[in-house]
Amino acid sequence: MRHTISCLVENKFGVLSRVAGLFSGRGYNIESLSVGETLDPAISTMTIVTSGDDQIIEQITKQLNKLIDVIKVVDLVEVEHVEREMVLVKVNPKKENKAEVLRLTEIFRGRVIDSSQKTYTVEITGDERKIEAFIELMKPMGIKEFMRTGKVAIARESIKPK
Repeated sequence: MRHTISCLVENKFGVLSRVAGLFSGRGYNIESLSVGETLDPAISTMTIVTSGDDQIIEQITKQLNKLIDVIKVVDLVEVEHVEREMVLVKVNPKKENKAEVLRLTEIFRGRVIDSSQKTYTVEITGDERKIEAFIELMKPMGIKEFMRTGKVAIARESIKPK
């Protein structure tokens, strides 16, 4: 099963290397990894997507918590959360498909961020299924290349009854 793990870490040299080393040293795969500063520039959040059964994920979580520079680890599968990815798709459509590319971009609430005489570069943000669906619809239109970010995720605030 896929898990999205959020790690609050100190924003210091070598932390990313130690976290990645923990995974590679134990033979675990990182499917995606996103890192960015928080409101406090001394702290960063890592969003790691990995796969494994409950025992493996528990071991990963425990090992991450043992790292000195790791402040907090949360397996987001256990809490309500919101997650997004972004993809940049460079499409080289035939003349008859240009309007369709623009129509599909609008339907997916994306935007054209660059264009030339031959290509459009489209930005789409959403969950994994939305990104996959857009890529599949663009394939017949002539995808030249695409770049996809890793997942970013944040826990939702719990709503407490009054």
